Amino acid sequence: MALQVRVLCVSSLPADAAAVDLLARLQLAARRHGSELRLAGASQALRELIAFCGLESALPGELERQSEQREEPLGVQEERQLGDSTR
Repeated sequence: MALQVRVLCVSSLPADAAAVDLLARLQLAARRHGSELRLAGASQALRELIAFCGLESALPGELERQSEQREEPLGVQEERQLGDSTR
């Protein structure tokens, strides 16, 4: 039986340990009932805290965020001193 994916909007959650604990407990309960939670609208601070706690794989973001992570990084521009020629 495939897991049923549920999207949970977490945009109003603070980036603190209590929020991460709550999300981990919700994910555990969802998996026990044949579902999986995907986090939508998580702040950068909350995503970083989830990663710091080692729960990135247990608390994945929404599918759109995962495709954004696969985008090619932008190139790095070289710095030059004033007066350098660009020959």
